[in-house]
Amino acid sequence: MSQLAALLRRDLSLLLLGRRGGPVLPVLFFLAVAMLFPFAVGPDAQLLARTGGGVIWVAALLAAILPLDRLIEPDIELGFFDQWALRGISEESIVAVRILAHWLSFGPPLMLASLIAAALLGLDGTALRTVELGLLVGTPGLAALGVTVAALTAGLRGGTALAGLLVIPLAVPLLIFGAGSLTTGGDSGIALTAAVSLVLLAIAPFAAGAAIRGARQ
Repeated sequence: MSQLAALLRRDLSLLLLGRRGGPVLPVLFFLAVAMLFPFAVGPDAQLLARTGGGVIWVAALLAAILPLDRLIEPDIELGFFDQWALRGISEESIVAVRILAHWLSFGPPLMLASLIAAALLGLDGTALRTVELGLLVGTPGLAALGVTVAALTAGLRGGTALAGLLVIPLAVPLLIFGAGSLTTGGDSGIALTAAVSLVLLAIAPFAAGAAIRGARQ
């Protein structure tokens, strides 16, 4: 347990204090999308309120993709996974910790930034509550998906670009249910978002762990 706690502290420090902006860059990217959308569709308040939740979800997905190249491949290249294996730490455990660290680095910051995005897009209190609940249960699934795809594409030429292309279609169910919760009354859409997220969280450590073992051989 102490080894996993040390891994979590290491991963968080790399993701939060990294040279490439840490959580600031995803948040700024997220807010930039929310800020530019009204200029693209015009000042129609009803249209913005009707589509704003979906825009927030798309922006959250794109922001979650930004750090994919830092999640798995650098540690494989530097041999850290080999060292952890010698210490008896399984790849599945490392991936589970990495998912938690990845989520902590972008999930809560994006939920806070959604308050600003909601104001830019004209969302009312009810819609904002639904968006926040959806992000709370859906962003862990995005984190699990991101780490899994990063593991699957580690070591491949152009793996970063390929990872982004893979994450987007695989995240469609989360986007459909998360954004759809704004038009279906909220509870059913959020429940489905949570279900998809839980499935991704359950599968990710085993799929990513197997991919990492394959990349190390």
